[in-house]
Amino acid sequence: MPERVPCEFFLIRYVPDVVKGEFTNIGVVLREAATGSGAIASTPVVRFTRDWSRVRCMDPDVDIGLLESLESEIAERLRLGADDTKPVLTLLENTLSNSIQITEARASLAENMTTELEQLMRMYVEPLRVKQERKRTGRAAIATALRNQFERAGVWGLMRKRIAASMYTRPGDPMKIDCGYRAFTGEANTIRMFQAISLEGEIEAAKSFAWTATGLREGVERVESARLELTAIVEPLREVTGPDDEAMERYRFGVEAMEREAIRVITVNDLARAAETARMELQI
Repeated sequence: MPERVPCEFFLIRYVPDVVKGEFTNIGVVLREAATGSGAIASTPVVRFTRDWSRVRCMDPDVDIGLLESLESEIAERLRLGADDTKPVLTLLENTLSNSIQITEARASLAENMTTELEQLMRMYVEPLRVKQERKRTGRAAIATALRNQFERAGVWGLMRKRIAASMYTRPGDPMKIDCGYRAFTGEANTIRMFQAISLEGEIEAAKSFAWTATGLREGVERVESARLELTAIVEPLREVTGPDDEAMERYRFGVEAMEREAIRVITVNDLARAAETARMELQI
């Protein structure tokens, strides 16, 4: 049996009413425990819930987008100061005052960091599923697969999420790009962005993404001094085609509309390869 690694974890809590003291756990920070041997510990990892139903029940007016953005900010601060949680505490205090709190450290023994993090999420954060969860379809399913693969590669915390297209196109542009990163390679300065696009039923999202592509590239070159590579992730053809030819024609139209604008189109089956590329380019 492989030797277990001594670790410690912190729970991140959302406290909508400090006076009442009611809270719900929304995330976990996990790191190797200090051993005093001088060995270099692995970088701490953080994960937030993907099911915000309990938070919404406690606070219907909660800003979920702000809470989601904290995950990547915390991951970055942990990466820069692996042995010190004070930068994280400062971030939480400055962002939402006492509405976000982090617990004292608790001990655990881990086979590996990924497995332990998933177990802690199930134990302390994710709501108990009494009924079988309805299978996600369409864009939600693709976006979940996108995040899962990049998390497995260990790069999700280093990526930008929900990137506002208006930063690069023009004010008022409502499009948000799911995620992206700057590639650290010996080639030209490149930024890669990824968008989940469902071609099941309506294909307006594909048309909108294709229409925005040129403006995004020009804006990234102007603002970031970088070349932009766009990737759309879609369902495999067999998952959206029916007994008639209409669904197949819509699917192909959507793919061709994006490829005409030099958008790379891959299916969810290719995500593992894209995530591995990101891992190498981010030097993980």
